[in-house]
Amino acid sequence: MNLSKNKHFPQLSLEHGGTSLTGTRAENQDAILVKVPHDTNVLAHKGIVACIADGVSCSDHSQKASHTAVVQFITDYYATPDSWSVKRSASQILTSLNSWLYEEGSKQGLSHNGLVTTFSAIIFKSNTAHLFHVGDTRIYRLRGNKLHRLTNDHQRTNFGKSAYLTRALGMDNKLDVDYQTLSLREGDRFVLTSDGVHDYLDHQMLTDMVASTTEDISKLTQKLCEYALSSDSQDNLSCLIIDIRQLPEHSLLEHQQAVLMRTLPPALDIGNRLDVYRVERILYEGSRSHVYQVEDEESGRQMVMKVPSVQYSDDREYLINFANEYWVGSQLNNERVMKVFPTPKDSKFTYQLCELVEGVTLRQWMYDNPNPDLQRVRTILSELVKAARVFQRADMVHRDLKPENVMITPSGGVKIIDFGAVKVKGLEEISPESQEGTPLGAVNYIAPEYINNGEATTQSDLFSIAVIGFEMLTGQLPYKSTNTQNLQSARHVKWDYRSVRSYREDIPLSVDLAFRKAVHHLPSRRYQVLSEFVTDLHTPNKALQAEFKERPLLQRNPVLFWKTTALIAISVAVLEWLFIYN
Repeated sequence: MNLSKNKHFPQLSLEHGGTSLTGTRAENQDAILVKVPHDTNVLAHKGIVACIADGVSCSDHSQKASHTAVVQFITDYYATPDSWSVKRSASQILTSLNSWLYEEGSKQGLSHNGLVTTFSAIIFKSNTAHLFHVGDTRIYRLRGNKLHRLTNDHQRTNFGKSAYLTRALGMDNKLDVDYQTLSLREGDRFVLTSDGVHDYLDHQMLTDMVASTTEDISKLTQKLCEYALSSDSQDNLSCLIIDIRQLPEHSLLEHQQAVLMRTLPPALDIGNRLDVYRVERILYEGSRSHVYQVEDEESGRQMVMKVPSVQYSDDREYLINFANEYWVGSQLNNERVMKVFPTPKDSKFTYQLCELVEGVTLRQWMYDNPNPDLQRVRTILSELVKAARVFQRADMVHRDLKPENVMITPSGGVKIIDFGAVKVKGLEEISPESQEGTPLGAVNYIAPEYINNGEATTQSDLFSIAVIGFEMLTGQLPYKSTNTQNLQSARHVKWDYRSVRSYREDIPLSVDLAFRKAVHHLPSRRYQVLSEFVTDLHTPNKALQAEFKERPLLQRNPVLFWKTTALIAISVAVLEWLFIYN
């Protein structure tokens, strides 16, 4: 079966075929079954199941055992809750199946006449294959014309005589099932066989036949069984072949697990190689990460490689956040957001590959332009707002917008280059704890509500953008700055706004009022629509101006208020002095 492809939302798609022959036996005690859900929701949450079973031939009930195993396993698996993991679902079903088969077999009165069967299954879910195995049926994988056996036979040979099973479903009241997971690649071919096939084909012969790409899959499984039969197989013969045609995007959880299983490479020098990437320049070396400009030696492409510091090799939270950066970047495709690229799937190392963005950080731009033109600042802020809207449309909040995380390109464009603190609302519904934790941004730029209670919205990103714009114009922050990243200290900051005009009198009042509103310490008092901030930076907001004029002088112009107060106090003192001495 071949599921249709969706170019916009790729789904798991495979092609499969199978054959089961009675051979020289009186009845077929093997069973094969594949279930491909047509419902896309079921396909995403439960995946595709393929299994094979071989009933123990000495029993009168072996056919019942094998057929019950495959049918009941698949039926019960799709009835388990979507919130259960594949491992939990399959393990619980196999345990129940084993208990039922064992109890039914015990009723037969003869130890050799129970309901006993070998069993092997693959559950294909997203980009991962979950393998469950007990007995001597086998699972192989063909990748790059190399056939690798993925399962071990649970059997022993007794003093040169025929082999006997040491593990199988229904053999004992306790069950030990082999379980493993494998990352899938498009083009992978999986082969499931009973011992009536693989015991009569040597590995090279099996490889040569399975590697055929010109033959129809169903015809190929028929050919394998018939060849084993002609090679004097005295058993039932069964074979399943599954080809992986298309894979969906990696889920975040899969990517996190891949990162956690890989090794952190040591710090690299110019000329060093990691996989197919050669270090051209060292861009940054810090306590948390190292950043390099690298060249893909296969394509000649220049990219940026980001590598976590080895001191974080045991820091699970840090590595998960690192994994999140790639996943977030892979969901966004916009010129205002740095592109990220997948690393080789077979790599043993943890790192990220990113677009090489030409230009300078906004921090460097601010150093180079200490007294910028208002219109230039307006343009950059407008571009920053558009970048924030990219995240907003994806139901994300950046949470760490600061000058160091913004690049100014040679054409004057803006590009966000860091995703380490991004909050994804869709993930909160699935795994709230993955989005919680200590605020990750720089305390001088992140919003008060994020500092105080960990809550962040698009209005929080607006706060950060406005703080950046204020600093671009004045070289100062709109509130008293803190020199520490300590959250307890930051939570005690008094959010007293300092006017832009107290640093630059050439800035219009309307612009100052726009900043005042955008950096309000209460998110409900900020702009609720990002574009309104940009509009008010360019066009005076009459409502804001009217509201401002109604405020007491202390709120409208604290500097003028205190200057006036001081002048009055001095005048009173002078008058008193004159009165006393005259």
